[in-house]
Parts: sequence; structure tokens; C-alpha cells
Amino acid sequence: MTSAPIAVIVDVSRSREHDDRAALQRDIESAFAELNKLVVADQSLEPTIGDEFQAVYADTATALRATLLARLVLPTGIDCRFGLGRGDIVDIGQGAAGRIQDGSAWWAAREAIDEARSRAYGKQPFVRTWFRDASESDALINSFLLCRDQLVDGMNERERRLLLGRLRGSTQRELADREGVSQSAVSQTLRRSGALALLASEELLLEVAA
Repeated sequence: MTSAPIAVIVDVSRSREHDDRAALQRDIESAFAELNKLVVADQSLEPTIGDEFQAVYADTATALRATLLARLVLPTGIDCRFGLGRGDIVDIGQGAAGRIQDGSAWWAAREAIDEARSRAYGKQPFVRTWFRDASESDALINSFLLCRDQLVDGMNERERRLLLGRLRGSTQRELADREGVSQSAVSQTLRRSGALALLASEELLLEVAA
């Protein structure tokens, strides 16, 4: 997996359906502040304009992990789309909201989020994440993201909590105590929901990023 900066653009899925946009923005910012503690970023995930957020990660594996965790830390009823672009990132100035950047990674990320939106409103409503590479084929990563998005989309609130807990390093016993269920129930839920496959994929990605 080629090592190069990954620009990430995030927007809120179906933001117009939320009555209190200010509360929505606060909830997302709070969730992403937690994410920024979990994943090391070259540029932390921060709001830009409208309902968009942006970040930069050192490599593809880290960006993939961050976008999975981002979906899991969001409050129930809130979801986002993610466009990931690999390429060059160039600082071109400083504006009122912070640094101004250009480069092929940002253009690729914009194309990626547009593609994610198009697919979500088309025949693949579960799509939330898409990847674009400025110079190489991106089919393998997107085939993985399609499967990952559908698994996460099918999870209920508890299944997402358990997956997030395991990604944070909690044991099944600790999660069972928090949920007030048996360890066997946690194990069965992780297996049935597809979380075990996602956890295995994260272990492989960590090996790549190491």
C-alpha cells in the first residue's frame, strides 16, 4: 500500500433532515474531538465551512482506520460521508479559518466524496466512504470499503458500541460488564454482526501502517 498523505473530506449525510443544525454541529464536533484522540493525524479532523470537516493522515491505513472510527463515535441518528484522496498536499497560504492548501490529494478527496454521495443516492444507499488515488488504481481499496460500509450500515446501536469498544482495546469481559450481558453474548454479537471481520481487517491495516 503506497505511503503518501491522505486528504479526507467529510460531510454530514442528510443534514437537512435535522431540525437543530447548531446542535447537530456540536454533537459532531464533540464526537470528532474524541476521534482525534484515538488516531494520530497530520492535521486533525476539524470543521471548515458549512457542514464539512477536513483532515490529513500520513498514510492510507491510518485514514481508513480513522474513517471507520469516525462512523462509530457519532451519536445515534447521525452519519457522515467520507472522501479520501491520496496525492500531493501543498500549503499555499493562510486564511481566517487556518491554512489554505491545494494539491492532487484534495482534488482526489473531492472527487471521492462526490462519488460516495452519487452511489448513496443511487443503487448503493449503504455507501459512506470512497477513495481516490491521484496516480494509481483505487479499485482494491474501494472494494474493501464497499464491504465495510455495508457491514457498519447493518449494525444496530449495541453492535456499533461493541465494535468501537474492541477497537479502543476493551476486552469482551469489560464490554459485557458495561452492557450488562454475558461475555458469551458479546462474543456472539461480534461474530453475528460482522464485527470480527472488521476487527481482523483493522489488525492487518495496523501491520501495514507500522
